[in-house]
Amino acid sequence: MHEFQGLFFWGFLMLFGIVMYLVAPRATNETGFFSGHDEQGRPASEWALMMSIFISWIFAKSVTNAANLGAAYGVVGGLAYAAYWLSIPVAGFVIYRLRTREGATGLVSFLVGKYGRGAALAFSAAILVRLFNEVWSNTAVVGGYYGASGSSGFIGAALLFTAAVLFYSLKGGLRSSIFSDVIQAVVFILFVGVVLAFVLPAHAPGELLTQGSFTLAGGVDLLLVALLQALSYPFHDPVLTDRGFITREKAMLRAFIVAGVLGFIAIFAFSLVGVHARLEGIRISSNVPADVARGLGFAGFFAMIVVMVSSAGSTLDSTFTSLSKLVARELPLLAGRLPSPRAMTIGSLTMVVFALLGNLPMIAGTDILKATTISGTMVIGLAPIFLFSSRVDYSPLSFHLAFWTGMALGVLQLMNLIPAAWAIGSGKYAILLGTNLYGLLLCTAGFFLPVLLPRKRPSTAANAA
Repeated sequence: MHEFQGLFFWGFLMLFGIVMYLVAPRATNETGFFSGHDEQGRPASEWALMMSIFISWIFAKSVTNAANLGAAYGVVGGLAYAAYWLSIPVAGFVIYRLRTREGATGLVSFLVGKYGRGAALAFSAAILVRLFNEVWSNTAVVGGYYGASGSSGFIGAALLFTAAVLFYSLKGGLRSSIFSDVIQAVVFILFVGVVLAFVLPAHAPGELLTQGSFTLAGGVDLLLVALLQALSYPFHDPVLTDRGFITREKAMLRAFIVAGVLGFIAIFAFSLVGVHARLEGIRISSNVPADVARGLGFAGFFAMIVVMVSSAGSTLDSTFTSLSKLVARELPLLAGRLPSPRAMTIGSLTMVVFALLGNLPMIAGTDILKATTISGTMVIGLAPIFLFSSRVDYSPLSFHLAFWTGMALGVLQLMNLIPAAWAIGSGKYAILLGTNLYGLLLCTAGFFLPVLLPRKRPSTAANAA
């Protein structure tokens, strides 16, 4: 970067934080801070909820991964990553059923009633890990536009961005998160259009859309993984599921469906940046959008930074608010206590702690794609737990057999201990596909096993009594 450009980009990052703090509404009570209601106690509108879901799930790491996969596998890679956004309608339909047929008011409280306190505790631990990963994996993407991984520019930009988001999140909790999401969604859409206007005219549509091959080795293995993980992946993300309980059921469902469709389209469209890099012969790195942006000149590079900051900011503020709700409101209930009267203070302190600790992996330079694929395998057991909850009565054993089977497989995958015989195809994700397919079958079998086990019948003497 030239000195002027460098100052301009750093100034933009600071201006982003100042403007978002000034426009974000302040939450003066717990319903505003934890549930996103306004001063009159009204929930977010259907349109605002849809925009919030859409942009909150357009993680900075997601658009980066989409472009990376587009560069590696052509349109097949883009479709594979976009398929994860089918998770949003899946979550919408399941939460709609839980609310209308099983009376759920939140996933943690639902798990307590259906599978026991131990199940809810294990689930809460899993989503804490998920939210922790969301901090560093998004700040690292922003840092990548200010310097190489591990450099002072990289770390400084990531920490400055974290501080900017933290300050306006502390001001209004979920209320300010939803409000800022609407702004960030509009900005994101506009600047993605600008980026694509720089990139796409360089190629004929047919040239872009015919890149890649629909084979297992050509990326279809990852597409199938995404379709399998879409059945479980959304349930361990409170950034998404918290929004399923803050407005009327039908309005929520419509918002989830539209947000999922828009997210799929946006992610696939952005993956074409990677396809462009593939056609241009740009070296494929861990951050293809940044590599492409450096060749687009001052305006193109700035547009790319705006895309990443808006997507990362919307995810990070939602992550902070979900963490605050989990720690201040839901964990006390698991311990058998009512939330503290100082829940907002506890929630605010939680945000600060995770803003600090959550950036440690970023400083250490962890691969951002691992935040999706590994955690996705670990939680495949959540699919039967939520999809088939109406098929069982109170059954803690069903939860634990499904949940811990998935966790064990995720750990084995992380340690490269999954047997080669489980591979499906010969592509890069062959083992991942086999682990998810066979693992989902094992988790589902474990879930239904207690239902099939014979129950003890009352003794003859007890019947006589």
